[in-house]
Amino acid sequence: MISELANQIFVQAIADYHLFDEIDHPINNPFDSNTIEHLLYHKNWIDTAQWHMEDVVRNPDINPVDGLQWKRRIDAQNQVRTDMVEYIDSYFLQKFEGIEAKAGAKVNTESPAWAIDRLSILALKIYHMQEEVNRPNASEEHRQLCQGKLDILLMQRKDLCSSIDELLTDIENGDKYMKVYKQMKMYNDPSLNPVLYNKA
Repeated sequence: MISELANQIFVQAIADYHLFDEIDHPINNPFDSNTIEHLLYHKNWIDTAQWHMEDVVRNPDINPVDGLQWKRRIDAQNQVRTDMVEYIDSYFLQKFEGIEAKAGAKVNTESPAWAIDRLSILALKIYHMQEEVNRPNASEEHRQLCQGKLDILLMQRKDLCSSIDELLTDIENGDKYMKVYKQMKMYNDPSLNPVLYNKA
């Protein structure tokens, strides 16, 4: 099942990142470049770096100039994240290109890769909530509160994994079909963002 594979790779990527815990540490993807494993590892590394960028920019004492630079980095990273989701969807489109959808087949509300994107973010929430549960200098009340949240996150992961695997099975059986829309982010495009094109 793809969800089990994805979870294993996400856990590995998060652990590998935290060996250095540096946003700009170069990625060392251990998987062959033409595999889904490679895409999943790269996707989660991007998400993990962005997670820590979001932590930095929320420092209330950050210099405003530095804060703006970090915000722009986050915007750029979010575009990279979106591109990686589309690469993963391209993998599934190619995998299922020979499948003929049944007459009553329906399209899903989100593509497989966008569901996997949520699973990647969920892996990060679980990792960092577990850190809070184990944080030795936190109060017992804090740790118990975080344990309750962690239990919910683990339940969410179980449910999301089932949904992803069921979706891919439905596509493979022709009961559903993929219809992927490219993300048309307007704020990064100087021809679509009025603040940018009005400056020209």
